[in-house]
Amino acid sequence: MSLEPYNIMSQTINISRVKESNIKSLDFNNIPLGTTFTDHMFICDFEEGRWVNPRIEPLHLIPTHPAAMALHYGQAIFEGMKATKDTDGTPMLFRPEKNAARLNFSADRMGMPAFPEDLFVEALKQLVALEQDWIPPFDGSALYLRPFIYADEPFIGMRAATHYKFIIIASPSGPFFSKPIKLLAETKYIRAAHGGTGEAKAAGNYAAAIRPTEIAKTKGYDQVLWLDAKEFHYIQEVGTMNIFFKIDGKFITPSLDGAILHGITRMSVIELLRDKGYEVTERPITIEEIVDASRKGTLEEAFGTGTAVAIAMIQEIGYKDTKIHVSDENPVSEMVLNTLNGIRSGKMEDHFGWMVRIEKELV
Repeated sequence: MSLEPYNIMSQTINISRVKESNIKSLDFNNIPLGTTFTDHMFICDFEEGRWVNPRIEPLHLIPTHPAAMALHYGQAIFEGMKATKDTDGTPMLFRPEKNAARLNFSADRMGMPAFPEDLFVEALKQLVALEQDWIPPFDGSALYLRPFIYADEPFIGMRAATHYKFIIIASPSGPFFSKPIKLLAETKYIRAAHGGTGEAKAAGNYAAAIRPTEIAKTKGYDQVLWLDAKEFHYIQEVGTMNIFFKIDGKFITPSLDGAILHGITRMSVIELLRDKGYEVTERPITIEEIVDASRKGTLEEAFGTGTAVAIAMIQEIGYKDTKIHVSDENPVSEMVLNTLNGIRSGKMEDHFGWMVRIEKELV
């Protein structure tokens, strides 16, 4: 393995390459979801009050003590991002500085140390530059990036850990949903409550969602539509997405109230829709309002937004004994999806300044 230094913040990102890439085993026309990983990973350790030893190494198992605090007390957070290529074959990242800031927002809520945001972005650039051949060439496909922090200190006791690992792994991915989806409004289980961890991208939030999501799937639905924890009245978000509704020509999305994830795709879609001349309002939305709009014929479109899915058109929402048919045609949703994909692929002008090109070649 060759060892290459890269200077940043008076530290060195050491890069250890694999002797032979595993990319020859990947069929880009048939990418299994979440089970194929690239050759390398980025790792950095938090010890004695600071982040040290940033490095890129061949992907490998991480030795973990059975008393690692993340396993017992849940100090674990993550981000989701995508790398694509433009028409010249240059790798690009979508608003990575926003993911860096959100990671630290989550870290603060979970009592974990912030990670240097410029090192976060540089680590992504270095890893993607090294793994750029793994980026799928098709629209809607991407190299999915998973930065995460977890407490690996071996200690049994209720306090913040003093030792953590920050890791980035990468996995090529195709389009997430190939057709409009169906949602089941959940009236028993909750995702998040005010004052909880709902606006943090904490691992435990997703663990709590597994059981109700599996129940929804047995009933013929794809995802859960989460309602508020107190009255099961206000819409929060979809299982892995924020949500938008088009009612009588205008868009509404639940306001960020402390129990809803600050989606970066959500933020971008709001900017995009307003740029296209649509009115977008962030406010509380009740499930009864959506039922009423459906009955009046003013519910025109609905879609979810998230890094993994980009835009997922919503065809139907089940709520108690009511089935809300949203739409069979989604012209605005499709425009938003095509625009996001076009900007990510460099086929459309990025006048928002969202994309970060990775110019450097590693030698």
